[in-house]
Amino acid sequence: MNAENLANIPWMLISTALVLFMTPALALFYGGMSRQKSVLNMMMMSFGSLGVVTVVYVLWGWSMSYGDQSVLGIFGNPFEYFGLRNTIGTADAPIMSSFGYPKVIEVGYQLTFAVIACALISGALADRVKFGTWLVFTGLWSTFVYFPLVHMVWGGGFLSEKAESLSGWMFGRDGEEAAVPPVDFAGGIAIHISAGTAALLLAICVGRRHTFLKTAHRPHNLPFVMLGAALLWFGWFGFNGGSAHSASWLAGLATLNTTCAAAAGILGWLLAEKLRDGHATSLGAASGIVAGLVSITPAAGVLNPVTSLVLGFIGGILAALGVALKFRFKFDDSLDVVGVHLVAGIWGTIGLALLADHIGLFMGGGWYGLKLLIVQIVVAAATMLYTGVLTAIIGWILEKVMGWRVDRAIEHGGIDAHVHGETAYDALGMEGK
Repeated sequence: MNAENLANIPWMLISTALVLFMTPALALFYGGMSRQKSVLNMMMMSFGSLGVVTVVYVLWGWSMSYGDQSVLGIFGNPFEYFGLRNTIGTADAPIMSSFGYPKVIEVGYQLTFAVIACALISGALADRVKFGTWLVFTGLWSTFVYFPLVHMVWGGGFLSEKAESLSGWMFGRDGEEAAVPPVDFAGGIAIHISAGTAALLLAICVGRRHTFLKTAHRPHNLPFVMLGAALLWFGWFGFNGGSAHSASWLAGLATLNTTCAAAAGILGWLLAEKLRDGHATSLGAASGIVAGLVSITPAAGVLNPVTSLVLGFIGGILAALGVALKFRFKFDDSLDVVGVHLVAGIWGTIGLALLADHIGLFMGGGWYGLKLLIVQIVVAAATMLYTGVLTAIIGWILEKVMGWRVDRAIEHGGIDAHVHGETAYDALGMEGK
């Protein structure tokens, strides 16, 4: 192993820790946005995802995501590397990844992505679902939706291959040089669009809270929300910077672009909020951070700091406007997963085709930029279709077998006390409020 590859090892280990840290940070972010009587349940949904998805990823998730034996280009053979056999090697004879460092590091890094992708969905289901059903859902959704999507987008599978082939004959320009592969630097397609689409379908499948549109559902702890957003921002450096798979200039660019987009996302959200509601709120600032981060995720390695500011600013505005969709169409996306992750994820995926250095349509990309724009739209739409159909099927099966909703009395009294046997604020005598 050469000196350059040795230098990459600590960066990837740090990035793995940062991305893993994002799931507890998400628990804090979602927990603060929840009602006081269900904050622990909301946080437990993130921690539950951490438990279930880690287990299934080690057993068959890696094999389905990055296995060499592709099944119809949709997923890898789950038995090829089941339990990580023939995957990580030993200390004396490590199996190396294509990035030049031991594959065991890459497995750990990709595992953390699988966990956070599933945990994001939980924000659409606050106050009303059975914890056991949620745990089963995390295992099924990861297996039938996330792992295949990773294989199709990042593992050389169906979506990546077909999108590139599509671009090869666009506008009568055939040949390899004319082919344009889709771009998803760190997970705008595989994570945010898929999680946002799943959140939308589950919110519809599970149904609305009994008090939705009748009672205001305000965050019970805004300092939690702001702290959670700050910790997500911190973890996102591993999310985007680590996706360079090296301690390199590209990692530096991705981390700088991440900061720029998040900061601009704050300003975009606050501007939209001020013009619409007359107030620039702390919840808006925290949500704007996440919207900016989601927007830059697919584009962190192909934009520059200035275009990242543009992407994040517009992402903040669009996400702020997107959260109103649930009121217009009356689906109960409790903590705005659709508005933030789906809307900003789509914008980042498509926006990079406009703003990417040298290849973006607005950055001198010409025919290549136009092809890239079409490819990005097609892949985003295909991801939504695949995720939506599979999520609806999984949701329907679980409804029939286990049921999604807690009893109305439990929803009213609070899931924390009835399901988990504890409350967040016992010492203050505030149970049930």
